[in-house]
Parts: sequence; C-alpha cells; structure tokens
Amino acid sequence: MERRRFLVGTVAAGALGAAAATAAGAPVAAEPGVRRVKTGLDVLVGSGFVALAGQKVGVVSNPTGVDAEYRHLVDLMHGSGRVEVVAAFGPEHGFRGSAQAGGSEGTGTDARTGIVVYDAYGASQAKWGELITKSGAETLVFDIQDVGARFYTYIWTMYDSMVAAARLGKRYVVLDRPNPIGGRAYGPMMTAGYTSGVGKKEIVQQHGMTVGELARFFNAEFLPVEAGRSADLQVIACEHWKRDKFAADTDVPWVMPSPNMPTPDSALVYPGTCMFEAVSSITEGRGTTRPFELIGGLAGDFDHHWGDRLNARNLPGVEFREAYFTPTAAGQKPQLLNKLCAGVEVKVVDRERYDPIRVGVAMLVEARKYAAFAWRADNWIDKLTGSSRLREMIDAGADVDDVVGAWTGELADFDGRRGSYLLYG
Repeated sequence: MERRRFLVGTVAAGALGAAAATAAGAPVAAEPGVRRVKTGLDVLVGSGFVALAGQKVGVVSNPTGVDAEYRHLVDLMHGSGRVEVVAAFGPEHGFRGSAQAGGSEGTGTDARTGIVVYDAYGASQAKWGELITKSGAETLVFDIQDVGARFYTYIWTMYDSMVAAARLGKRYVVLDRPNPIGGRAYGPMMTAGYTSGVGKKEIVQQHGMTVGELARFFNAEFLPVEAGRSADLQVIACEHWKRDKFAADTDVPWVMPSPNMPTPDSALVYPGTCMFEAVSSITEGRGTTRPFELIGGLAGDFDHHWGDRLNARNLPGVEFREAYFTPTAAGQKPQLLNKLCAGVEVKVVDRERYDPIRVGVAMLVEARKYAAFAWRADNWIDKLTGSSRLREMIDAGADVDDVVGAWTGELADFDGRRGSYLLYG
C-alpha cells in the first residue's frame, strides 16, 4: 500500500533538535524536492550511528521502533557492526509486540538477533537498576511511538528507566518521534494522591509533547528530586516536523503501538474515550476494528438517544454515528465480551477544532443519564483523570463546561512550564 505523503514545511534541525520553521499543507508528491519527516532513528541511521559508537547499548523499544523502511532499530544496530547491542528491554505488550493489554512477553532471547530481551513491563525503578546492571549496558536508547496521553504507559517506562539510569550514572538517549495527535495540551493535571502506573507524575491528561520533549521535562522537573540528579540525556530530534502536524499530515510509518491502537484515528480520540475504561457497564470497543472510536453498553441498556443528545450539543470538530457492535476482547469487562452493544462511533471531522477530552467528558455526562451506567468499583476514573474531581462533578450533575472549566488554571500552568522543553516551535 502506498503511504500518503504530505508537505510539512522546512526546518533547521540537527541531531539534538531545533525549532521547526515554516509549514504548509500540500501533498509531497506535488512538491518536487520536499524533504520528508525524519524520526530520531532516521537521523541516527543517516549519521552512521555516530552517537552510539563505542558503547555497550541497551535498547528500550517495541515494534514501533522502525525507520522509514520499517526496519527495526535493534535489527539495524545489530546488522551495522557499528553498535554493540547488549540487551533489549520489552515494555507492556513486549519487545516484539505479541502480548495484549496488561501483558508482556517475558525474558528470553530474541530469535532474530540472539540478543537477550528482558521483561521490563511494570518494572520498578529498583528493578530497572538491576536489569541495566545485569545487561552490562553503558547507554540506554529509548525508541517507542507514544500516542500523546498520560495514561499510555510507555512514557512511564521511559521515566522509570531514566531514573534508574541517572542513579547508575548511565547515559540515556531518546530517539524522538512526532506526537501523532499534535502538540496541543488538554485536560486535568495528575495530583500526587492518585499516581499509578498510568500516571506517575504531574502532567496533564493530553500532554502535547513528543517523548523527547517529555524526557527533557522529566529530566529537569522530576529527576533531580527522585534520582538525586538529572540523567546524562541526549535527544536525537526529528527533522521537518512541526507540532501543529498530526500523524496523517506526515509520511512517518504507523506501526500499531499496542493491539488496540490500530490507526492514528484511534490515537486521536484515545485521550478522551479511554476514560470509558473506568465505566464497568460500557466498552471502549476493544476487539473491534475501531477501538476507542466505538463506545457502547449492552443493547437495551443503551440506545440511539445517546448519539442524538451528543450531536445536539454541536461539539466542535466531531459527529456521532449510532453504532451497534460486538466486542471480542474483554479488557476489564468480561460481562460485555461477545455481547451486542449499542452506542456511538466517534467521527472526528475537523482535527483542528476537536478537543478529545471535552468530547470524552460530554460522552460521560450523557451516558451518566442511563440507569445502567456504573463506574468501576475501584474508581479507576480517578487514576485516569488524576483526582476524584471529574467523577464527583459528573455524579453531582455538573455539565461539560463546568467540568472542563475546573482544570483551566492547572492546564495553563502546565502549558507555561513545558515551554522551555519544547523542540519543535
């Protein structure tokens, strides 16, 4: 299948990154000589792996760590003869991506390269320290495609491994990738009493940063306290990308970061509709062809009125289609597995105007009106949104503007704090 190519403008950016310059929107095919977007991995390969020469390298990656030709980072390094790869570390879903949500592949030997792969999913910072020491790595390299939401666990894999590397005095290199849902920040702040594996530090729900920018933010804001010092960090930045661009505006290969993130469309809605993980009576469409875009509960408990009421709100950038589907993956809701569900399909019609978290709140507000609506007993919504505020406000009958307005100040504060760590304009 031929990938769509779009003009994203020209930049002046080196291996460590610089601000993007101008941007346009015409197809690359119609613009001779336009340079495509390069990820940090593409830049590293183009340099002949110079940033890693002469070091023993441990790689934190998964199937998304590929170059423009879909060749994996570890395979490229191993085959180059220029980098000594001593280990790989597999996050949630595993290094080669064979495990479902909440799973990993275990520790073993990679069949393709013979390199030892350590199971690092859920590893504490202390465990990370043990794994790094056991591997003999002098430098850790992180290359995973994030999707831009605080509760997508790969950024916390990066954080914990950075803390461990800093404590051990190891070098840490991030091969940056574009944020597929752009560079705008939305949503509530994580608060200290609600941290977990889906949100370990104080950032907002849709952070609007690349993993490289997040690494810079973490390194300055959090590591000096948690690790006692900052990491020896290098970010190899993308070239020819600007933060107002979405995945569909670039030619960067899309490889599923997880089994229920099949397309950039899934990522676009995820920061909002993932909140339905916390509703026991509603599925977020796992096991369908449109996870996180198809949202519904048992037919009969939920119906077409949900979509009608949402469309009547005229939310910017989105429309809702009445939808019926049968989820074939349970997640935390086995009671909905292989059952006919009724609800909506979220159709983003204008990415520039679409606020996924406001939309997610509107969907929760309207769903709360059904008698069958029930939060998960563990109040998982509090961990996803960073406090009990959203749940308590919706339960009390607050409408969308009130809920969203409650985090305006903390979002503005975060937007200001992150500014000095941004690399792309």
